[in-house]
Amino acid sequence: MRKITVVEDNPDNRLLVRVMLEDRYKVTTYETGFDALEGLKHDRPDLILLDISLPHMDGTEVLRRLRADNVLRNIPVIALTAHAMAGDREKYLSAGFNDYVPKPIVDETLLLAAIERALPPTGSAT
Repeated sequence: MRKITVVEDNPDNRLLVRVMLEDRYKVTTYETGFDALEGLKHDRPDLILLDISLPHMDGTEVLRRLRADNVLRNIPVIALTAHAMAGDREKYLSAGFNDYVPKPIVDETLLLAAIERALPPTGSAT
C-alpha cells in the first residue's frame, strides 16, 4: 500500500484527511513541520500533504527544506491550505509544490484527483 504523510496542525483536519485516505493509502500524520522533517528521515512516504499555516515553521519553509534534502527532494508535495484567494494556487505551484488543494475539503474527489496526478505510477522509481 502506498504511503501518504499529512502535515497538519489542526487535529480535526488531520482526522478528516486520514478518514478520506485510509482505505486507499497508509497514512502517517505530523502536527508540525519540525516533527515531519524529523519523522520523514526514518519513514519516507510516496507523497506529502502539507498545510501552509503551521506553527513555528510554515509549509513553504518545510517544502524548501524537503527540496534541499537529497533523500526527500523528489517526493511529491501537495499544498493543503485555507489560503484560497486569487493567485494563491499559482504562488504555491511556483514555490515548488506539485499541486494545491484548498481547505476546507468539501469534495474528497478533488483531493484524491490531486494525489493521483502527483503520485508516480506504481512500480516506477521515485
